[in-house]
Amino acid sequence: MRFAAILMMVLWSAPLAHASPPKRIVSFNLCGDQLAVALADPEQIVALSPYATDPAVSAVADQAKRFPQLDWRAEGTLTLHPDLVLVGTDDRGTTQRMLRRFGVPNYEVQLVTDLDAARRQIVEFAALVGHPERGTALVAALDAAERKLAAAPRPPFRTALIVERNGYTQGSNSLVAALVAKAGLHPPPGAPGGYGGYMPLERILMLKPDVLVLRDPPRAVTDQGALTLLHPAVQALYPPARQIALPTRLSFCGGPALVAALDYLADEMTRLAK
Repeated sequence: MRFAAILMMVLWSAPLAHASPPKRIVSFNLCGDQLAVALADPEQIVALSPYATDPAVSAVADQAKRFPQLDWRAEGTLTLHPDLVLVGTDDRGTTQRMLRRFGVPNYEVQLVTDLDAARRQIVEFAALVGHPERGTALVAALDAAERKLAAAPRPPFRTALIVERNGYTQGSNSLVAALVAKAGLHPPPGAPGGYGGYMPLERILMLKPDVLVLRDPPRAVTDQGALTLLHPAVQALYPPARQIALPTRLSFCGGPALVAALDYLADEMTRLAK
């Protein structure tokens, strides 16, 4: 029922329709890269963004190596003769203006902040590139991963702060917070709302979350940003049994990364419950 409702909403409100599926897709967007690799035919993809093969941020870094990568020049897009360009909502303004001027269709890859939005995006994009059955399969995989996490053992923890380098703390409206909430962990009282904000180390420790979720924690203190996560007070209060090290590549975009993220959290909850 959930998938049927999402499919009807997408078909009703789809912002872009092709008379036929695109044959020359170019992605200037990290999240667009991942949707294209997961849902389009390889023959449909002409080039991906400069981030596509970076394993630190891309969940499809290995698969993306088979495709050419764009450079940072907007003009290079037109020489590829694309019939669909994937861009972020607020990025690459010069590229978007050039695309509009020359009449090249583009698809804005929205940053999703919850799993239902991710499902809608998957269904919409799969239909756009002519492979709705792949969207159905990816949504089914996402549903299965969510069920796996729900069935995983639960440690005696209820609250978590999601902290990055320099003390940036993700708020409850972020995608990573939505993922962590699926694991049964929620921000403690006094945590930043919305999409989050910077917090001093003292404030983070005073909130006393049961668990710290650290985005790509550094292994050594090489700069001031790393010091926040490796400070002796943090290490004393939050040993590995009270930490989750969550890779950014699994928790930034929708699409296939979310399946891996939910599976990862299921394994982490099992570890913390022991």
